Amino acid sequence: MSRPNAESRPDPWRAPVIVAQIPDTGVHRKLEASAAERQAMAELAGLREVLSAQAEFDVVPKSGGRFEVTGRVRARVGQTCVITLDPIESEIEEAVDLMFVPEAEARRLADLIEEGQDDKAPAEIADPPEAIANGIIDLGRLATDALFLAIDPYPRKEGAVFEAEVTAPDPADHPFAVLKALQGKKRDKKKGK
Repeated sequence: MSRPNAESRPDPWRAPVIVAQIPDTGVHRKLEASAAERQAMAELAGLREVLSAQAEFDVVPKSGGRFEVTGRVRARVGQTCVITLDPIESEIEEAVDLMFVPEAEARRLADLIEEGQDDKAPAEIADPPEAIANGIIDLGRLATDALFLAIDPYPRKEGAVFEAEVTAPDPADHPFAVLKALQGKKRDKKKGK
């Protein structure tokens, strides 16, 4: 998952989990973004504001150094209605279910998926698992990514409907109106007027 300007700006919400410290039974984490983290997320996503952002994750070890991360991200964001330009608030709730693998395996699997793209329809291509970077899974970044992907890019105030301004066409503005007028003058000349 990537965000706009993900490489040029630091992650606004950080909650790293060191995979070497995760017990065999896994870990459960509840996160809540601070006011500063929410402000940074709003700026990065181009939102008016992020009023609240919480996440709850279970990180469970699997065989081969893999980790499954499941959970939910909930947020309330302030946006602007694309029709009325009024401020509105949107509720976001997004489920997360991802597999994290060591970096080398993530690169290998991504290459295999990319090689197989030629003979498969785009809808059939699997997403590669996420990479465990430097032995860490950053649950804050994961929550931010899930939040950003769930934001409605064209928010509408409830009941707002776009109505294009319709004006009756003026017959004189028709592209062939000039030709019709010329044709009328030509007839008038033939009749001797």
